Amino acid sequence: MRLGLSLGYLTSTSSPADHLALAREADRLGYAVVWAAEAYGSDSPSVLAWLAGQTERIDVGAAVMQIPARTPAATAMTAATIDTLSGGRFRLGLGVSGPQVSEGWHGVRFGQPLARTREYVDIVRAAIGRQRVEYAGTHYPLPLPDGPGKALKLNFRPHRAQVPIYLAAVGPRNLELAGEIADGWLAIFYSPETAAEQLARIAAGRARAGRELAGFDVVPTVPVVVGADVAACADQVRGYAALYLGGMGSRTQNFYHQLATRMGFGTAADEVQDHFLAGRLREAAAAVPVEFIDRTSLLGPPERIARRMAEYAAAGVTTLSVSLFDGDTQARVATLRTVAQALDAAGVGR
Repeated sequence: MRLGLSLGYLTSTSSPADHLALAREADRLGYAVVWAAEAYGSDSPSVLAWLAGQTERIDVGAAVMQIPARTPAATAMTAATIDTLSGGRFRLGLGVSGPQVSEGWHGVRFGQPLARTREYVDIVRAAIGRQRVEYAGTHYPLPLPDGPGKALKLNFRPHRAQVPIYLAAVGPRNLELAGEIADGWLAIFYSPETAAEQLARIAAGRARAGRELAGFDVVPTVPVVVGADVAACADQVRGYAALYLGGMGSRTQNFYHQLATRMGFGTAADEVQDHFLAGRLREAAAAVPVEFIDRTSLLGPPERIARRMAEYAAAGVTTLSVSLFDGDTQARVATLRTVAQALDAAGVGR
């Protein structure tokens, strides 16, 4: 198991300088990859290109580039460009987002997300591979059949003809699709106690494509808080968990709420969502069970974190990407170092 760093978005509590300092430290410590995210604020490829130019060995990964935000060709151009500028260090994570962002921010209908994702990945792979792009898709027909469009291919030779593609997947059918068409899975709220069912879905998709699970990168984003008191550490993650379980979607369509329900936390997830949608954010955070946070995070003193990391490795994780919840950059750098030391102590690094 290798380590990754999940930076998330640029927010009011972070800055480009913070992200750069963390990426450089992760690079120095031997982390495999640093990931940047996007929703409806900072975009991930701009951040990643900037980081790639100021780091040496660490991969830079999009977690994710939103499918409704760009045409497949635009994504292929961006991926090929950053991969070339970085000397082959780019990883392309893709996700359909959710209906609220897709339709409210990008103006793109959310319907048939699995079929759209399959077509999108096909075109991205073909374009990066410098094939002449002709695609008889339902969602992305290229060239358009009723106009003067011409089948084109990428007009420069990128560093690699294939860039690793990851899917952010939560639901069972999306997990199977990730196993079938992608090189890795970007997971959230990954729990070693309940991961077997998710990995079985990934394996089913791999089998459909004639491949085994070996070689597929399982990459959960895992909050980490170092401290003596596990419950106090969990408190720092409450707001993050409540946002996803209660606010990332509508009452009837929230993929993270559905995931928590499948994990056995349905009653608590309902309570979190009720509070969140009513604007009671403190109550929503307080309603997130400590057990849920502990199962999906690295909490406590370093030796406990090391034991938990060994459990993640045993549960199929190949790249453990940590998300930091410390209050300032200096403390976050210290946590990066503690996590690297814990991996050594766990004896599961590579």
